[in-house]
Amino acid sequence: MKACIFDLDGTLTDTLESLVYSVRATLREMGLPEITKEQCRTFVGNGARRLMEESLAAVGDENAERLEEGMQVYGRIFDENCTYHVTPYEGIVKMLEALKDRGIKLAVLSNKPHAQAVKVVRKIFGDGVFDYVSGQQEGIRRKPAPDGVWHILEVLGAEASECLYVGDSEVDIETGKNAGLKTISVTWGFRSEQELREADPEHMIAKPADLLAYV
Repeated sequence: MKACIFDLDGTLTDTLESLVYSVRATLREMGLPEITKEQCRTFVGNGARRLMEESLAAVGDENAERLEEGMQVYGRIFDENCTYHVTPYEGIVKMLEALKDRGIKLAVLSNKPHAQAVKVVRKIFGDGVFDYVSGQQEGIRRKPAPDGVWHILEVLGAEASECLYVGDSEVDIETGKNAGLKTISVTWGFRSEQELREADPEHMIAKPADLLAYV
């Protein structure tokens, strides 16, 4: 292996509180009811727009008539709060250090807006850990399209056969398969183990140290 590409939310960092806080604040500013934490957990993974579509539908705007308004409000609120209560999962930092010691290049591919993905990675891990960070941005289709993975492979100078993709959701499993990478699902994130098994990952791990054994 020459490289590992990681999802961010639910894989490297527990960002659920930041997402719940931002969505609730958005809905409150729009004069709408709040969603629950568990609802938010099931809505994340497909980018900010899908998150707002699902959230609005859950509070009665089933046709997403206020989606553009919601995106404007959410974009502002989330940019201010994207690191709110965000922490790395236990064992993640040591796992990343061990991978770097082995000479493996590290990257992040997230459906979180690019600016906020970079902000979270920099705040939680600093500037020297990851070789490349890519959030959702213009010109690169969001996961599960393979575009972001292929872009990162080009930047890192690695082939698909030399890289692992690691994530916590069915979106990540599909992304890895679409890009032709060996894909590892983690069970500590935003989806249940049963949901992950139904998406048929190549391999599943229960703690970050398990990835080192796999590599």
